[in-house]
Amino acid sequence: MSSPIMQAMKQIADEKGIKTETVLDAIQQALAAAFRKDFGNKNQNIFVDFDAETGGMKVWDIKTIVPDADMEEITRLDEEEARLRDEALARGEEPPAEDPDRPRFNPKTEIMITEAKKLQGGVSIGDELKLPLEITTDFGRMAAMTAKQVITQKLREAERLMIYEEYKDKVGQILQGTVQRREGRNFLIDFGRFSSILPPEEQIIGEFLRPGARVKVYVVSCSLGNRGPEVIVSRSHPNIVRTIFLQEIPEIQSNAVEIKAIAREGGSRSKVAVWSGEEGVDPIGACIGQRGTRIQTIISELGGEKVDIIQWNENAEQFISNSLSPAKVDGIQLDDASKVAVVTVPADQFSLAIGKGGQNVRLAAKLTGWTITVQQTEAEVAPEENIETAEGVTSEELAAQTPEVTAEEEVA
Repeated sequence: MSSPIMQAMKQIADEKGIKTETVLDAIQQALAAAFRKDFGNKNQNIFVDFDAETGGMKVWDIKTIVPDADMEEITRLDEEEARLRDEALARGEEPPAEDPDRPRFNPKTEIMITEAKKLQGGVSIGDELKLPLEITTDFGRMAAMTAKQVITQKLREAERLMIYEEYKDKVGQILQGTVQRREGRNFLIDFGRFSSILPPEEQIIGEFLRPGARVKVYVVSCSLGNRGPEVIVSRSHPNIVRTIFLQEIPEIQSNAVEIKAIAREGGSRSKVAVWSGEEGVDPIGACIGQRGTRIQTIISELGGEKVDIIQWNENAEQFISNSLSPAKVDGIQLDDASKVAVVTVPADQFSLAIGKGGQNVRLAAKLTGWTITVQQTEAEVAPEENIETAEGVTSEELAAQTPEVTAEEEVA
């Protein structure tokens, strides 16, 4: 049977999701801090070996053996370096770089060879000298409080690091969480052990998330800050569509069909450009599935969001024409230098090409990387209000919004 201390350590490790060795290390660091508080001094590098089975402990002052040095010279150089640094800061300048070659000595972690030989024979430069220390009485109340604070801090740091290590590998994945609460314009999405952040720019416009609701989110990033891991998630990221397509369509999994580009307005509509280099494979048909079963599953996963499947083409004119689907195009004039396309459509296709609120032409512009102007065929041109442009989308913004996708790119 394990000792009560060992059982308690295992219980803490299970609750925090960390290793038992991490808990033991936190206890040893806490005991070292307590010893330093009651019995130690500032020039001791204290290490504690704690036996969780017996509750016993051994304490050492551990130092590295270094060559002999002139302490007066080292002190003078330290003072000179500090003076130059303070003067530079007072002038608002960068302090001079430290000289890596000048002699230094840290009495807390180092001991000179002559002094080391007096304490223990047969030692040499570079060796580690372990000097045993004794506990003469029980720890006092202040030392116990110090130990408690150290344990709490070390366990919190270990838990945060474990969460970071776990979720940094989940970047690019879709996870399911619970809406915890709203803080300002952010929503907190709970994953059980911690909460991620859903910022306003990653939310679906018009969507209100009720506390307690289960939602699927895309993990955008994971970073480790002063307050622990910060995980940013998204409900509107285009790669949510990419990931669902990968899950639902075997031809994309096997690379028989490639997703070349995605344009999305989360919660409303997406356009997905697909292509296949294999003979006999219909990329659009593969995505739609027999009687539309595959695309209906995808739409259901996206909460009813409309999805247009577009045939990608290396010919820009043909790709732009396809991207305006379901509208039919009469002609296209391209300005390669400015990446502007002027598209003419029949009168009965004009509203369809523009889409509700300009959404269809706006998504087509994001998908293709071109600024698209739509106008009616000359014989049917009405006043100027019948000419529409995908506004607010420059070629630079489009390049940022619609990155190139290659066959080798990993599908998130």
